[in-house]
Amino acid sequence: MCGIIGIVGLADVAPLLYDGLTVLQHRGQDAAGIATLDGSRLRLHKGGGLVRDVFRQEHMLKLRGRVGIGHCRYPTAGSDNDPGEAQPFYVNSPYGIAFAHNGNLVNTEALRKEMFESDRRHINTESDSEVLLNVLAHELQIQERMALTPDHIFKAVAAMHARARGGYACIALVLGYGLLAFRDPNGIRPLVLGERITAEGREYAVASESVALDVLGFKRLRDVAPGEAVFITDGGQLHTRQCAESAVHAPCIFEYVYLARPDSMIENVSVYKARLRMGQRLAEKILRERPDHGIEAVIPIPDTARTAASALAEALGVPFREGFVKNRYVGRTFIMPGQGDRVKSVRRKLNPVELEFRKKNVLLVDDSIVRGTTSKQIIQMARDAGARNVYFASAAPPVRYPNVYGIDMPSATELVAAGKTETEVQQILGADWLIYQDLKDLVWAVQDGNESLKHFDSSCFNGEYITGLDRHYLEQIEMLRSDDAKAARRSA
Repeated sequence: MCGIIGIVGLADVAPLLYDGLTVLQHRGQDAAGIATLDGSRLRLHKGGGLVRDVFRQEHMLKLRGRVGIGHCRYPTAGSDNDPGEAQPFYVNSPYGIAFAHNGNLVNTEALRKEMFESDRRHINTESDSEVLLNVLAHELQIQERMALTPDHIFKAVAAMHARARGGYACIALVLGYGLLAFRDPNGIRPLVLGERITAEGREYAVASESVALDVLGFKRLRDVAPGEAVFITDGGQLHTRQCAESAVHAPCIFEYVYLARPDSMIENVSVYKARLRMGQRLAEKILRERPDHGIEAVIPIPDTARTAASALAEALGVPFREGFVKNRYVGRTFIMPGQGDRVKSVRRKLNPVELEFRKKNVLLVDDSIVRGTTSKQIIQMARDAGARNVYFASAAPPVRYPNVYGIDMPSATELVAAGKTETEVQQILGADWLIYQDLKDLVWAVQDGNESLKHFDSSCFNGEYITGLDRHYLEQIEMLRSDDAKAARRSA
């Protein structure tokens, strides 16, 4: 779940890209980078860490140019926290292309083999982003090289779609031409298009989430359609084309549960409103199944669950209380590199307000339960703070399958709900009772904001992968994503 942003402006865009990346920081905290077009030169700076740590004044002064892209990264399948895999990536043939990618391919190894054996291109990292860049570069190279037009660029994107499978939203700088953005044919990963009209003329931006456009003063025009490509020349001319055949439109439903900021609009659905509806439906389920619930306070696990928890509390007629104070300088725990790090970080990240727990029956509400490590510790923290009974609610259904489209959820063996009943998970977590959102209610909560959405990628809940998977793919990511595998690579 990386964050990407691209701008074609009327003045140097690096300061805008920096501000946009800070707003998208929740999508990736491992590395960041910015590339700009400065005449015939590409300016690039990237490195490991948060946006504020990667860029200093001296870096920003060198990032000249009216066209640029930015990326904030967290590692997905096949890659660890290696600063060498920070994006944007760059290839100098043809033309010179800088590339940033959010998502994950599910046929990376087949493409890597094709790159080496047929396309004669060398892949230097383990990142599928570099593979995708080289596929695009190859398809551009076989176009009319001396007279590249938007038509040639769109043909190259169409050929790339025919070869790549997975969930991806991408932006690229093509030296001498402009900015290219495109989205996978199923629309799994999000991408929005915006414009800003000034006295000097019109500027365009594309980004993972609309909130990045909002803070920069760009008006959200629309989502980039699944399989669509957007090309904006360095002179500011906008061209668009549908570059992939019709496919099932299935945006990732986990964006609404956890990934996106609540003030974003994705597929014309307010993330904030969707989370309110999640809380309302979860409250209805509690009232059906536990009419004598005895809850005295509803307490969210900050921050993502706060919206759903507030709606749930209102529907139950129970006080909503802030029972945990969050240390905002600790990253998202489910993507920490090892179990030991996750255990330590939960205590560093949250501290209970004891008065909100003492001698009370409390319902803790989280957005989802992945490994269960965090949930188990938080439940114990509530007990240590004096709670009489600790109940736990998840605004999402049980996560039983890996997410393969760009979220580094662990291997299936490390998912607490995989192969287990809800009662068994409840016992593992140590809750007095546990309740999950039903998948049909989660779908309704999102779909109610845009009834034209008929399908979602809900694969981490139901195991149904919209692109299909190669027979051994899940075994491969099991070897790549498990904590033991990552620890072995780090010690090698």
